[in-house]
Amino acid sequence: MKLAILIPAYNEEASLGKVIETLPKELPGISKIEVVVVNDGSADKTREVALNAGATVVSHWFNRGLGGALGTGFEYIKRHDFDLLITFDADGQHNPDDIAPVIKPIVDGRADVCIGSRFIGHLGSMPWYRRIGIFGLNIITFLLFWTWTTDSQSGLRAFGRNAINKIEIKTNKMEVSSEFFYEIQAKGLKLTEVPIQSIYTAYSISKGQKNINAFNILAKLIYRRFFAK
Repeated sequence: MKLAILIPAYNEEASLGKVIETLPKELPGISKIEVVVVNDGSADKTREVALNAGATVVSHWFNRGLGGALGTGFEYIKRHDFDLLITFDADGQHNPDDIAPVIKPIVDGRADVCIGSRFIGHLGSMPWYRRIGIFGLNIITFLLFWTWTTDSQSGLRAFGRNAINKIEIKTNKMEVSSEFFYEIQAKGLKLTEVPIQSIYTAYSISKGQKNINAFNILAKLIYRRFFAK
């Protein structure tokens, strides 16, 4: 099975090289691993850092946002016939050791999509205000898309070939994290979750989503649910 590790990156030269270097080179049941970085219009040396670390780089001329970067990554991975896709943040928040358990339900044929949830088991050092914000977006995601998840904003997710081929990303910004659950419900994809532990630093927290963005995200999700075709 061919696995693509998709990393959306915007001005991440400070952390991206180390993130790529710590990714696994081999995994059980996987014959090939390719790291794909979508350089989302960065003004720094994100592209050069990714290339020097051995990643495949697809670049936007201007910053489109998380959804735009993930959408470009999905299209690249569809065209290059991968069996598995995992999304992985560029800011050092994710533990590479969690990749194997997140892809396992898909490798075993038990799921089409697996979410790495920070809310199953130990919450670690997640700031309290981040917990409140994510829980609120979990509720919004459920009310709009009728799919419950304990961590709608997780950046560590795995998708099998069926999900890769069916999912269509239409949003450009942070609302994409909830949009995935619309696609899961609408396309009849089988979802599961496994626990992960994120690594919170001042840098990763500064890069994370702010609670105040929830209102903007809500408006865009309502549009995605009821008006986007």
